[in-house]
Order: sequence, then C-alpha cells, then structure tokens
Amino acid sequence: MGNNKQHIYLMPGLGANSLIFEYLQFPKDKYCIHLLDWFMPIKNESLNDYCIRLSNEIKHENIILIGVSFGGVIAQELSRLMSIKKLIIISSIKNKKELPKNFRLIRATNIHKIFPMSTFNNFFKFLKYSKIDKIYKRINLADRYLTVRDKDYLKWSINCLLNWDQEKTLDNIVHIHGNSDHIFPIKYIKNSIVIENGRHEMIITRAKWFNQNLIKIIEN
Repeated sequence: MGNNKQHIYLMPGLGANSLIFEYLQFPKDKYCIHLLDWFMPIKNESLNDYCIRLSNEIKHENIILIGVSFGGVIAQELSRLMSIKKLIIISSIKNKKELPKNFRLIRATNIHKIFPMSTFNNFFKFLKYSKIDKIYKRINLADRYLTVRDKDYLKWSINCLLNWDQEKTLDNIVHIHGNSDHIFPIKYIKNSIVIENGRHEMIITRAKWFNQNLIKIIEN
C-alpha cells in the first residue's frame, strides 16, 4: 500500500525549522509526509545552486511541494529542477513585484550588506519586523520554531530574498495568504486564496483552517 501514497514535501520559512508543520494533519492512508529543513549555504552560493543541493533531499517524483514564506520562494526554484504534481506556497510571494516597498528600498540601497547580522534580534529590527517579533514572543513561538539563527545563513537568505529576480508568476501555482500578513502585505499580493485575519505565522496559529482546507486544495 505504501507505494500508492502521494508524497508531500514541506519547506519552512526563513529562520524557521520544520516543526512549524507539527499541527498539520494529513490522511495517513493517502499521503506520506517529508519535512525539509535548512542547511548552511556555501559562501556566495547562488539560490539556484543551493536548491540543486536541496533537491538531493527529495527522493520521489511528481511530489506535492508546499513552501512557507521564503520557503515558498525555495519551493518555486525547486519546481524548475524536478517534476512537481502540485506547488503550493503559503505566506509568500510569487514574483519580485510582490515584494513590499520597504524590501525594494533595502534592495536598491544595498543597506542589508553592511548591517550586522550578529544577533537574531538585529535581523528582525533590520527589516522593521518588530511587530512579528512581538507576536512570536507573545505566543512563545520563537524558541521553538525560529531556531536557524546562524548569521551567515541569515545574511545569505535575506540577500537571496531581496534579489530574487522572478519576473513572472509560475503557471499552476496555488498561493494561500493572510490578509493581516505584516511581512508580505496583502495589498502587494495578486491571485491568492485569502485567509481572513491570517498573519504571517498562520501555518502555526491557524492550523485548524489548513486541516479543514488543505487536502481539498491539494486534491482539487
């Protein structure tokens, strides 16, 4: 029976580990779940080269690939390298035009290259993330979920996100987005399934919605 199961691979967001998916429930008789996690980038590694290395972790064909936040960008890059049955991104962006204005300003000025990434808090302050930092602290998420804090990784990730050069949205991509997302505000996002009051961390805080709807979205 195991051979008939559909394989789902899950990619977490920037700085997050795969525990962010711990509340998601998939029918065990139909789906086999594989959790992807970040590993350290090589110095000056391109996003494409990183994704080629990451693709070695994917052992099946025609997978369902789900990525959250920057993990959604990674998922889109991975989809160029292998056969994907369904691509779903959550709390993410589909092209560089969906990056908010403050991100574009940082990209234009290159200020991120001189900003010290020595602490995780600096990383949040740097992109004016104080709101999300407070949310994570309030619901005690940071220590459990935001554990990938290596400064070289953070610098590499932010640089890749800011300079992601995807012009056109990929065909057949499903985008799920919250209308209270502080990181990627909904006003910049086109053609998404909108979750009312969904925030950037909704994969954790709104797991009930995903458990009620994600299988329908996958099978539709």
